[in-house]
Amino acid sequence: MPIDLTEWPSEAANSYRTEGLWQGTTYPELLASLVRDFGSRTAVIDDRARLTYSELADRSHAVARGLRRLGIADGDRVLLQLPNRVEFVITWFALITLGAVPVHTQPGHRRSEMTHLAALSEATAYVIPDEHSQFDHRELAAAVRAESPRLQHVIVVGDPGKHSDFVRFADLEDSPSDDVPVTSSAAPEDIAVLLLSGGTTGLPKLIPRTHDDYQYNARAAAEVCHLGPDTVYLAALPIAFNYTWNCPGVLGALSVGGTVVMASNPDPSYCFGLIERHGVTITAINPQLAPVWLDEAEATSVDLSGLRVLQIGSARLADDTARQVIDGFGATLQQVFGMAEGLLCLTRLDDPPAVLATTQGKPISSADEVRIVSGTDEEVPEGEAGELLTRGPYTLRGYYRADEHNTKSFTGDGFYRTGDLVRRTPSGHLIVVGRVKDQINRGGEKIAATEVEGHLLAHPAIRSVALVACPDEDLGESSVAFVVVSQGSQAPTRADLAAFLKERGIAAYKTPDRVTILETMPLTPLGKMDKKALTELLPR
Repeated sequence: MPIDLTEWPSEAANSYRTEGLWQGTTYPELLASLVRDFGSRTAVIDDRARLTYSELADRSHAVARGLRRLGIADGDRVLLQLPNRVEFVITWFALITLGAVPVHTQPGHRRSEMTHLAALSEATAYVIPDEHSQFDHRELAAAVRAESPRLQHVIVVGDPGKHSDFVRFADLEDSPSDDVPVTSSAAPEDIAVLLLSGGTTGLPKLIPRTHDDYQYNARAAAEVCHLGPDTVYLAALPIAFNYTWNCPGVLGALSVGGTVVMASNPDPSYCFGLIERHGVTITAINPQLAPVWLDEAEATSVDLSGLRVLQIGSARLADDTARQVIDGFGATLQQVFGMAEGLLCLTRLDDPPAVLATTQGKPISSADEVRIVSGTDEEVPEGEAGELLTRGPYTLRGYYRADEHNTKSFTGDGFYRTGDLVRRTPSGHLIVVGRVKDQINRGGEKIAATEVEGHLLAHPAIRSVALVACPDEDLGESSVAFVVVSQGSQAPTRADLAAFLKERGIAAYKTPDRVTILETMPLTPLGKMDKKALTELLPR
């Protein structure tokens, strides 16, 4: 058994292989086949470089030799904290080539998260930029290494500065190529990558994804999105985010011979220039960016006609915002609902506008199993809301080194408890109602925060909103709406919101008890609303 991996039962695994879902190839084998088929085609582009598939493979193998000289071996875990640059892709394939395991982290992670991840993964190396977004990652890495006994090497893309014992990334590529083996003993069923759980509270857990299941994830998503060699995918969100990397994302585009363009930030004026310049056909953003991109699309003179698909996911997209995207953007809206743990749901490109605007898609694979259950694990009647449970060929069977948590997160027959509250339509599309733990119990009345947030986002003065529970002596919990106001708008009062929700036919008890105005909405490093940070702003 691969170390620290909860395997699929043999019956299920054999079925996935027989059906051709798991094809028994590793990522080094995939890269070699891509070079054979698409060697001279452009694979990746950033603001500094452009690489063909052959050049990507050559540079990855050179870095792999340099890493092997440092002592990086099969099974070693390596923290990867790089922004959207070609070096991320090069390093990822270099590590995979050695049989080492990339541990995806976000540029926004800091000492608390990184020391936790270094300890949990027992990482032996840590790859960083010198500086990113006016933050010095070298000082962070020094602090993390001081608290992490197993962490031997820090590799810097850029200038190591005063840290003479840090390794310069460029030196890895320049290392001699004589007799340094860069092959791996990893098998298709072994862990290829460790992803981060995307929860909004607590420290992240690690999600093991195998060569077999992760490749199938990309292939199935790419098929639903109609990707092919003419695809140009813009990575606008952080590249280490599973949504950007594999839904179908970077790996999905590469798997069909497409081109990946990496944006250094998701600002629409900058990204729209990349879309025009490189002929981008598909990109992915989150709901927080949707209004900003819409505003820019209305004002820009940039030619966006080549963009065929605009994915929006990573959090629930409000129905009203979805309709605005459908009406105001030339590309087809594709709603995305999924999790780094596995299950991925997409609306189909030929779905009618009503489905595109109101659902979060349906599973990408016929082998995905879905249950919607009550608090006692009884399946609810079709069309009613309940917790989503799932298992399938690319959904994990257990978190990495988290036995206690796994007993709570999985049923006895291997279904993953997602914590998402959903309804299923007759067509099989899922509608996300909220989170099991994101409910407010106001005097016995249950308020789904996601539902109310969706309605409030339709208010013309609101750019972003989060509804949070606040302890209350009389009600048990009351509700607080944290609001970011649209530019040029007057901040709405509680009375304003009460009248607005009444007009939309919403029960009075769902009106926020208080409204707090913010300049910006705090986000987690994974780009989700940070409700933990918001609760810290509540009165004590």
